[in-house]
Amino acid sequence: MDLPEKFVENMKNILGTDFEDYEKSFEEGRFYGLRVNTLKISAEEFKAKGIFDLKNVTWCRDGFYYDEGIRPAKHPYYHAGLYYLQEPSAMSPAEVLKPKKGDKVLDLCAAPGGKTTQLGASLGGTGVLIANDISAGRTKALLKNVELFGITNCIVMSETPEKLSKSFGGYFDKILVDAPCSGEGMFRKEPDVMKSWNEDMLEFCQKSQRDILESSAKMLKRGGLILYSTCTFSPQENEKSINDFLTEHEEFELLPIDKEFDFANGNPDWVDGGRAELVYTKRLWPHKIKGEGHFLALLHKKEADENTLFVWEEEKTDDRMKYFEEFKAEVLDVQFCGIYQIINDSLYLLPHEVPVLKGIRVMRSGWLLGEFKKNRFEPSQALAMGLKKNDIKRVVDFDVDDQRVIRYLKGETVEAQCENGWCVVMCDGYPLGWAKAQQGRLKNKYSTGWRM
Repeated sequence: MDLPEKFVENMKNILGTDFEDYEKSFEEGRFYGLRVNTLKISAEEFKAKGIFDLKNVTWCRDGFYYDEGIRPAKHPYYHAGLYYLQEPSAMSPAEVLKPKKGDKVLDLCAAPGGKTTQLGASLGGTGVLIANDISAGRTKALLKNVELFGITNCIVMSETPEKLSKSFGGYFDKILVDAPCSGEGMFRKEPDVMKSWNEDMLEFCQKSQRDILESSAKMLKRGGLILYSTCTFSPQENEKSINDFLTEHEEFELLPIDKEFDFANGNPDWVDGGRAELVYTKRLWPHKIKGEGHFLALLHKKEADENTLFVWEEEKTDDRMKYFEEFKAEVLDVQFCGIYQIINDSLYLLPHEVPVLKGIRVMRSGWLLGEFKKNRFEPSQALAMGLKKNDIKRVVDFDVDDQRVIRYLKGETVEAQCENGWCVVMCDGYPLGWAKAQQGRLKNKYSTGWRM
C-alpha cells in the first residue's frame, strides 16, 4: 500500500512499536462479512442451512465471515432479505447501542443502510426507527435495504441534523451517529479512499462531527444513549471530538462499553487536556482484530430536560380505504398496527407516536403498503417483503434450487399452480415479491428496479 506520507507519520506517533504490525495487516487482505436478518430467520437457522462456509464474528451475534470469491449477493436468499453484506467492524456500533423493543431510535447518518437494518432487526417491528441521510441520492440505497429487510416501522428522511433537532427535541431513546470522517480505517478495504486524504480533511470532518453531535444532544431524551462511531484512526476526529463535546455538555457522560466487546481502549494522552474517561472509548485496530478500523464512544444523557410536547400524526379518513380493505380481505390474513396515511395515491402505515413531520424532507413515510389506481388497490414490493408466509392467503413457494426462482427475479413470467388473483412468490417460505396468478401462469409483479 502506498500510504500517504503524512498519514504514516501520524500513525507512527500514535502506534509507536505497533506500527509495523499495523503495516503488515495490509498483507492479510480485507475480511468479508454478512449479517443475518433476524426479522426473518435466526442466525442459528441460517448457519444450519449450510449454503456458505461461515465463521462467527465475535462481537456481533448475528454476524459471520465468509471467504473471498463467494458471491452471496447472487443467491436467492439475498433477494429474500435474509442477510446484509457488511464489513465486520461496521457491525459493532449498532451492536453496542443495543436498542430494545419499543425504543425510539435515530440513525442520523444512515445511508446505505447497514446499521439501519441492524437497528431495525433489534427493534423487531416495535417502536419507531428514523433513518436519515443528508444526501437525497444516497437515501435510494438506504430505502431499498430497509424494504428488502422487511422493516415496517421505519421512516426514511433526508434532512440536516440541525433541522431535525427542531422537530425531534428530546424524542429519541437512542441515537446512532456514524459520523462522516476521513476514512483512514478503510484504507485496506477501499484503497481509493487514500486519494482524497489530507490533513485539511481531518479539520473539516471534525467540524462536521461537532455540529452533528450538537444536534444529536438536543434530540435525545433524558437517560438516553448516543453511540458515536467513525471508521478512522485520527484522534482529532475521535477522542478529541468526544472530549470537546463533553466539555461543552456537562449533562453527558461517557459510559464504559461492555466487556464482551474486547477491543482496545481509547487514549486520553492523544488529546490536549484529555479527560481520563476517554479510556472508555474503544478502537478496532485491523492488526488486532479480523476487521477494519473503527472507533466507538457511548454517551449517556444524565440530566433532566424540559418537557417537550409533540403533536402526533393522526389517521385521516379517505373513501379509497375500502379498496385496501377489499384487497386485504381477499389476499391477506394479518392485522396491521399503526396509523394509515394516504399521500397522493400511496398508502403508508406509520408506527404510533410519530410527531407531525411537516416541513421535513421525508423520503418514505413508514411502511409503503401500495397504491390506489382507479377503483382498486395495488400492493407494493415493500408490503410483500414485510409479510410472513402465514400472513398471506395465496402463495407460490418455490424450492431454492427451482430455476423458476431466478426467472422470477429476472422479471419473467413463470408457470405455477395457484388460485387466480394476487399472490406472493416465495423461496423456501421467504417472500420475494408479488405476482398475478391466472390459469397456471404468474404475471410477474416483481419490482422493476430490483430485478437481477
